[in-house]
Amino acid sequence: MSITLPPTLPLTTMVGEPWADYGLIDSGAGRKLERYGPFRFIRPEPQAMWQPAQADWDAHGSFIPASDEDGGGRWHFDKPVPRDGWPLRWEEARFQANCTPFRHLGFFPDMAPVWQWARERLHGVDAPHFLNLFGYTGVGTLALSATGAQCVHVDASKKSVAQARANAALSGMESNPVRWIIDDAAKFVAREVRRERRYHGILLDPPKYGRGPDGEIWRLEEDLPGLIADCRRLLDGESRFLFLTVYAVRMSALAIGELVRAHLGDLPGRIECGELAVREEARGLLLPTAIWARWTRD
Repeated sequence: MSITLPPTLPLTTMVGEPWADYGLIDSGAGRKLERYGPFRFIRPEPQAMWQPAQADWDAHGSFIPASDEDGGGRWHFDKPVPRDGWPLRWEEARFQANCTPFRHLGFFPDMAPVWQWARERLHGVDAPHFLNLFGYTGVGTLALSATGAQCVHVDASKKSVAQARANAALSGMESNPVRWIIDDAAKFVAREVRRERRYHGILLDPPKYGRGPDGEIWRLEEDLPGLIADCRRLLDGESRFLFLTVYAVRMSALAIGELVRAHLGDLPGRIECGELAVREEARGLLLPTAIWARWTRD
């Protein structure tokens, strides 16, 4: 008996190029040097296994990791840096960058090609509805809102949603049609399924581990399949895309690609997966940052 095998999922690298307010200057020896507006920072980067292009790095601050693997540590500053943050811009979105206790700077610059890709998918759709799950400080939400999308932004952190709203005001988008929701993403999506809501595009960037506002526990490997299954129920014949990114986890792009195909493979269109990477300014090499999977309607 012959068996028809499914097509192999294509693997693609989405590359974040340098932009006016952000660039990966150099990388190597387990670290990276980045510019965020007028300030330069050194952060740990285990995947930078090569040697840096420059022998000496001139930076305003460095993140010193703790001895554990949970992302802890502290910032050390060699030059003055505004402790309350400073404004940056991506296209129409303006937002506040700051040195957080979690080693990042209040947004994820490698997501820029994803924001652009999502904007292109919704181009020409009349009053598109967009859902941003685990939306953090809202740069992705504002990137889509700037194009006229009606957005729903969901994050379990009250502080993150407050910063997202502040970023909307900084961008002059405080009156745009955005619903700012403080909630557990899985619970919110389950309620949207019961309400029979539909979205033209869904972006989700779940953490490896997290807690909801009421103490809900999120574990990626256990809870992601159910969330993807519920997200499928929010898509219909008018929908354009679902895009999933995963950071900081020992997981393959093919694994999440097959997960998306298992739940969305009945929809017309394409399932793809791959890596996010940022192009280094010093030599043009690519530094991988995350894995992703997506469904796109042709």
